[in-house]
Amino acid sequence: MSAWSRGWPAPAKLNLMLRIVARRADGYHELQTVFQFIERGDWLDFRVRDDGRVTRLNDVPGLAAEEDLVIRAARLLQREAGSHLGADIRVDKQLPMGGGLGGGSSNAATVLVALNRLWGCGLDKMRLARLGLALGADVPIFVHGHAAWAEGVGECLEAIDLPEPWYLVLTPHCHVSTAAVFQDPQLTRDSTRITIRAFVAGDIRNDCLPVVRKNHPEVAQALDWLGEFAEARLTGTGACVFAAFDSEEAAQRVAASLPVDLEGFVARGMNRSPLMDRLAKEAPGG
Repeated sequence: MSAWSRGWPAPAKLNLMLRIVARRADGYHELQTVFQFIERGDWLDFRVRDDGRVTRLNDVPGLAAEEDLVIRAARLLQREAGSHLGADIRVDKQLPMGGGLGGGSSNAATVLVALNRLWGCGLDKMRLARLGLALGADVPIFVHGHAAWAEGVGECLEAIDLPEPWYLVLTPHCHVSTAAVFQDPQLTRDSTRITIRAFVAGDIRNDCLPVVRKNHPEVAQALDWLGEFAEARLTGTGACVFAAFDSEEAAQRVAASLPVDLEGFVARGMNRSPLMDRLAKEAPGG
């Protein structure tokens, strides 16, 4: 059994815009969105095993190991690469589940990227992203590793460079089911497609916001409170909401006035995922 390889980041993401433009015959929705990472996330440690076993060493409340994308991603990579190696995996969860920050998907992508290197599989980024798509529509952006304009179900990615503001992210005490949002009869499913230029010019609406606001009063409360200070937005299907500020100081000033029934954090926007920097430090096959 090898030594631990520690400190692999699984950063959060924000959806800076989300339009649902069509519903496909298979039930999936075609969308347009913009992904940007933030300097906040989970952390994973890995120890390569020689016996092929994949284990998660710590409990994650509400998530059985066999259902965890961390385990599923490792086993999928094993099958795809024909690897006989295994791994012990430790996850330090910092991100809320059901918050729209992509925590589970980011964990899965970090597993694919890290174990591809640690097991010496040699799969390229495009192949890893295709594997990730089988686990969830948000996994490819975390494998991609750069802020992106996305279409399809979120897997058709075009890297873009965006301003990197400071965000105040609020984390309402509720879990929003992505499946429930996409099944809601009141969800807009025929938005007109826009261009990157239109987004940059200020078209930043999220088609999921009216449904989530209606069904989750905790999210509505967070949106209303944050909206007193800046333009408050929903990330993905929620529950987390966010606003951009020009400086850390400005974001922290607003955060300092949070009422006792709201929680949040301040984090810098990032166009490059810290996972790419961690990967660059790892010697091939190390």
